[in-house]
Amino acid sequence: MTRFVGLTGGIGAGKSETLAASERAGAETLSTDRVTHDLLDDDEVRATLVERWGDEVAPGGSIDRNKVGEIVFGDRDELGFLEGVLHPRVGLHVLEWRQALGPDVEVAVVEVPLLFEAAMEDAFDATVAVVADDEIRDTRLRERDHAGLAGREERQLDQSEKERRADHVIRNDGSLEELEKEVNQLIDQLRKGGGG
Repeated sequence: MTRFVGLTGGIGAGKSETLAASERAGAETLSTDRVTHDLLDDDEVRATLVERWGDEVAPGGSIDRNKVGEIVFGDRDELGFLEGVLHPRVGLHVLEWRQALGPDVEVAVVEVPLLFEAAMEDAFDATVAVVADDEIRDTRLRERDHAGLAGREERQLDQSEKERRADHVIRNDGSLEELEKEVNQLIDQLRKGGGG
């Protein structure tokens, strides 16, 4: 039977790298961030957002993600509206993806940035939190041309709380090789039915 695993972590902790390493270790993987990104290209979603916010959010027929970000950042009502449009569709996509997994799939990992905040942990057989020191996370964000951590984690539990709630914790303070080794060990453990 497939072990269904939820992967989360703080901003800049290395969730995407951990998801990629999980895939290299033989797990089936899905990123809800990627699903959300793709949904913004969906005709029905685009029409709903244009109806709410006007044509300026979809110049040339494609959603301007930066414009949407400007609208919802700092406005809980608009963010709630956007989440109300996207979250049910993301949930349905994850469910369909899970149901389509073949019987030979031993471990399936879904990256969900707000897993604990959205109270989704019970949907998974095990949860994994990726954590890293704040200074390292801040540096990673700046290297990706994002603002630093300040003000970006208001809606997220702090790392120590994610670490406390997760069945498994991966520390990502070192090299990619170290991360790869830790992920390989965890995927092997999950294959054998261990933990969570």
